[in-house]
Amino acid sequence: MSKLTIAREDAVLVAVDFQEKLMPTMNGRDRLEDSMCRLIKGCRILGVPVLVTQQYTKGVGPTSERIAKALTEGLSGSIPETSFTHIEKNSFSAMKEPSFVKALSDTGRRTVILTGIEAHICVQQTAIDLVEAGYSVFGALDCMSSRTKENKELGQIRMTQSGIIVTGYESVLFDMLIYSGDATFKQISAIIK
Repeated sequence: MSKLTIAREDAVLVAVDFQEKLMPTMNGRDRLEDSMCRLIKGCRILGVPVLVTQQYTKGVGPTSERIAKALTEGLSGSIPETSFTHIEKNSFSAMKEPSFVKALSDTGRRTVILTGIEAHICVQQTAIDLVEAGYSVFGALDCMSSRTKENKELGQIRMTQSGIIVTGYESVLFDMLIYSGDATFKQISAIIK
């Protein structure tokens, strides 16, 4: 049985294909980017590693500018500016890419917070493969999209049927935070407001 809560010391955030040429076609793009940036910043504050994939970068472009900034900018004085290296993929499921499987394994973490586009293709296939590989998967639904609302809903249904726990980015962050006495509570609260 999968874990029903997210422990930050066992969690890894996976961001699937938030790329420049795909983002403009996503349903609810502005809200999607806003939620994703907040989740990324919260994970960085909580010390949760982030893995970023890009599908055929040569044709689809790099990670969107707003999301790349959330991955790299300094945060509230305690988190320094950094860089990130994406994981290139050509298969729809990230789990079909040996470099992704290795990067995920190297984290030593077994709980995946899954986000990305498109929900009914690359995210869904990655989610199912993660569950089949024994990972606990939490899909942050407000950090996923497809070109149409219907396709996102179909992806959500299939993922839920496959054992993925569907939630939202605020729930993810507060699941890992646990209580208001945590040293990072004020930083996480500021991100959400």
